Amino acid sequence: MKAFHLATAILALSTGMALAENPMVGGAAMYEDKNIVENAVNSADHTTLVAAVKAAGLVDALMGPGPFTVFAPVNDAFAALPAGTVDTLLKPENKAMLTKVLTAHVVAGDLKLADLRAKVGADGYANLQTLSGDALSVKFRGDKAMVYSESRNIGTITIADVDQSNGVIHVIDTVLVPK
Repeated sequence: MKAFHLATAILALSTGMALAENPMVGGAAMYEDKNIVENAVNSADHTTLVAAVKAAGLVDALMGPGPFTVFAPVNDAFAALPAGTVDTLLKPENKAMLTKVLTAHVVAGDLKLADLRAKVGADGYANLQTLSGDALSVKFRGDKAMVYSESRNIGTITIADVDQSNGVIHVIDTVLVPK
């Protein structure tokens, strides 16, 4: 009987450890075997981002093989933009502008925080090119990772290394508006 309880405890611990490897986002479990879109739709913190991805027609691209590194702004980040910005971007006639804003948050490759740290150059920044062609830079301040856009928006990575089947998501607290 003790062996059964020990085996059950080990199984429960190992299952919990497996789940703990990928952080929860927006109150939802994120699964490494699901792609960026499949996971994002479950996050209560990313409903605006998901709506924007749909409006821009980027769902199929972000469900593709990638790999992609996505700096994913939370709903509060979109809400902090000037009044009317999100509504304006979501209009069909502004699809190109919305696509540029969204792809300015995506980098080719699967870049975990450790990879970003390894890319830090003599200037103290890991310099990246986004799918929109814009530049992002990541600077580490102790345990915090700050993301800088060319427009001087600065965001903080609040949840890092959320593994996806086609890349990784880093949750950020700011919309990184491109030039």
